[in-house]
Amino acid sequence: MIRLTDVSHDYGDRSLLSGVDLHIAPGAFHFLTGPSGAGKSTLLRLCYGDLRPRAGSIELFGQNVAALSRDALADTRRRIGVIHQDCQFLDHLTLAENVALPFIATGRAVPEADLHELLSWVGLGHAAEALPPTLSGGERQRAALARAVIMSPDVVLADEPTGNVDWDMSQRLLSLLVELNRMGTAVMIATHDLNLIRTAKGVVAARVLRIADQRLHTAGSDL
Repeated sequence: MIRLTDVSHDYGDRSLLSGVDLHIAPGAFHFLTGPSGAGKSTLLRLCYGDLRPRAGSIELFGQNVAALSRDALADTRRRIGVIHQDCQFLDHLTLAENVALPFIATGRAVPEADLHELLSWVGLGHAAEALPPTLSGGERQRAALARAVIMSPDVVLADEPTGNVDWDMSQRLLSLLVELNRMGTAVMIATHDLNLIRTAKGVVAARVLRIADQRLHTAGSDL
């Protein structure tokens, strides 16, 4: 579904990624790790077409990103759910309205029954009318997950989804992502939390990738 071939990317004069090959297949579960500043967030942005590479090619669902118009790319990206590290919300909208934004932004009717079922799935049915400033860190992360999957994407890309929550909430978020994967959604999680990866490997067939020296490697058993 997502394929990067010999992809390189720079920031100014600094080479960040070089010669990256990656294939996210249907139903796959990947972890992406590496030190801070190695390029994990950049690689995720390349994977959903938010950045264009300096060299190499990126295909989303069989289509070369370089050949897509802006509208065609936007349509394609609706098949990818993204959980951002900073987890931004519109504070004047309720939690339910924030989760429904992908529908609202495209002028489509919000499926109210599906929305409430989704909020219950992430454990936020009680907070549908709450405003974002009143939510805890864990509630915000679960709301971000709900927003990422409300349009039933084929792939979910999560950038440090457990970075600002405690271990119990990290495990809860992981269990939701594993459940989503078992329903057929491909998942890729960028994280520095090796304990989270070790826990996940006990319940899901996860491939662990590491960025080191600008390149993408399969992580060893030392995890």
